[in-house]
Amino acid sequence: MLDNRHFIARRAAQYFKVGDVVNLGIGIPNLCAEYTEKGIMFETENGLIGVGDAATDIMVTDRFCDAGSNPFVPMPGSSVFDTAYSFAIIRSGRMAATVLGALQVSARGDLANWATPNRRFGMGGAMDLCNGARQVIVAMELTTKDGGKKIVNECSFPLTAERCVDHIVTEQCVIDVTGEGLVLKEIRQGKTPEDIQAQVEPRLIVADDLKAMEE
Repeated sequence: MLDNRHFIARRAAQYFKVGDVVNLGIGIPNLCAEYTEKGIMFETENGLIGVGDAATDIMVTDRFCDAGSNPFVPMPGSSVFDTAYSFAIIRSGRMAATVLGALQVSARGDLANWATPNRRFGMGGAMDLCNGARQVIVAMELTTKDGGKKIVNECSFPLTAERCVDHIVTEQCVIDVTGEGLVLKEIRQGKTPEDIQAQVEPRLIVADDLKAMEE
């Protein structure tokens, strides 16, 4: 049975299609690569499309590390370029999707994922990815470790981007961000819409075709 982090990553990866170029953020998003079929190309914003398996032993080199400093082996046919070209690709709308973690997501899809009042992580390329990728997927646990709400009416942390999130994938549910509000699309077996509602601030719209998440 998958732990929560891998459960979230597997579900988030279901949004990818063969032929997509996808960027994965640090943490849970990076695990999505373990649950994708061949034909999906991963991009690292420091300058490569075609991120392959994690490098081990003699394959480890400083020349091929992703944005999280994880060494990898490039796939056959991968492309290497400088950072400026990488961000030109991201900003041009050619990225099919990006998967990012979040500290907070607002009712209208605003994302805060780089700073809290007491700590700043560095925004990195997230601002560009949120505005350039055709689909922004948040992969995170539904609440903080102490049960605090992460899906809120208004973000209180510094924003990464406004109205950018399309899907929120958690260990308990999948929520779509729409013009009408947040729509509860999938739910973990054993949970009820009332359980989810109690853990988020905005009023959720329960989809008519609400279904159970795949275990």
